[in-house]
Amino acid sequence: MARPTFDKLCAHARETALLQSVAELLGWDERTKMPPAAGPYRAEQITYLSSLAHRRHTDPQLGDWLDELAASDLASDPHSDAGATIRQMRREYEKLTKLPQTLVEELTRASVLGQQAWVEARKNDDFATFAPILERIVNLKRQQAEAIGYADCPYDALLDDFEPGETTKNVAGVLEGLRSELVPLVAAIAESSRKPNLDILKRRYPIDAQESFGKQAATAIGFEFNRGRLDVTHHPFCAGMGPDDCRLTTRYDERFFPSGFFSILHEAGHGIYDQGLRSDQYGLPPGTYVSLGIHESQSRMWENMVGRSVAFWRHFFPLAQQAFPKALGDTQVEDFCFAVNDVRPSLIRVEADEATYNLHIIIRFELEQALINDGLAIKDLPAAWNQKYRDYLDIEPPTDADGVLQDVHWSAALIGYFPTYALGNLYAAQFYAQAAKDVGPLDEQFERGEFASLLGWLREKIHRQGQCYSARELVETVTGQPLSHDWLIAYLREKYTSYYDLS
Repeated sequence: MARPTFDKLCAHARETALLQSVAELLGWDERTKMPPAAGPYRAEQITYLSSLAHRRHTDPQLGDWLDELAASDLASDPHSDAGATIRQMRREYEKLTKLPQTLVEELTRASVLGQQAWVEARKNDDFATFAPILERIVNLKRQQAEAIGYADCPYDALLDDFEPGETTKNVAGVLEGLRSELVPLVAAIAESSRKPNLDILKRRYPIDAQESFGKQAATAIGFEFNRGRLDVTHHPFCAGMGPDDCRLTTRYDERFFPSGFFSILHEAGHGIYDQGLRSDQYGLPPGTYVSLGIHESQSRMWENMVGRSVAFWRHFFPLAQQAFPKALGDTQVEDFCFAVNDVRPSLIRVEADEATYNLHIIIRFELEQALINDGLAIKDLPAAWNQKYRDYLDIEPPTDADGVLQDVHWSAALIGYFPTYALGNLYAAQFYAQAAKDVGPLDEQFERGEFASLLGWLREKIHRQGQCYSARELVETVTGQPLSHDWLIAYLREKYTSYYDLS
């Protein structure tokens, strides 16, 4: 008797996914192709679609189906496709039914208009104009947290949107353990007499050649351009509009090669995960990524552990020299690799090195808690941001554009997202170490331009699992151990000891 009900549940979910994919397409267009004057109406379009999706997610009929299925044999194995579908859809239903329809609509509208306002505010270094918009978004997110409820602090309710099941207390403990070992490592690197020649990266790299070379590298590691594309935007992102429509974006700087190239690899990592999800389960939990932390593990792995490795560049550097003969014709691969692995405090998160990057995340994590839990006033946010940069990185942004306005996330109401970047680094290191055990020496394969073994391992162990396991369960299932910062610290120490001759 349960199977017909389950089929109706799945059909309902797939139709809702169709609706959400249209909204996602409108969001991609807004940030890449839309004429500026169309902004207000685009907000209404996306708000309308979001409202329809919320009604479908909270339809009482859905609740009746889930009640019936919870006691059926289909739910007996929580890690099976059917069991995961019932478990995850019940979790989502119980959460979303706590959100008033009007709040969902107000948040959607505010986030779309907020992103549009952020683009102008950052361009003009004008936090004062953006502040009232951000204040409204933060107030709405506080309302969201109160509507959903929480056991410990309001931030827990927002963090759960991005890393289901995680708590502020647990993430804070994990990040504090990471910070305590990162700070002395960064200090030791700063004291080293060895320094890379960063001028290599600041030569002229024509944008058309950057795009072509970036697409070549993305294709090599496994992104399928017959199911995706690459465009330019203000803040790089990856968006999926269906099982065979994945859009990457980047931004280029003709005088700084890493800006475009590594954001392409990063977003391609996200896209490879999306393209590796099971197409026949699209719109259902087994065909949906498990958490943003796991999603970030894929992007950070391809960007850094693969894309900044010497082995990767032993294969790609001759191709880079062909693409940029004037910039790299007389450069040695070892000098180039040292430059793209430079470690030093910097202002911009997306261009930070692997060691200091997590300090950028901790700053944002702490500021988000202050905004949501402690009532930090928006007018005081720039000063609080600058103080934390002095405390954690011993630098201070000269402008708000390079400070509190540098990220799009808060304007898009993505409060609770930032800690998933650091979790992603931790997941990535642990997965990467296990992959090397399972498929053999990865560096030897990369030097030959072979990435299929790693890709195949990720497809089997992570992508095809969808939401059949929680993030915590997935890590333990794949690696046999709970999440630990030890793997990331070991990886960073090994890498930077070779570059900076650390004792």
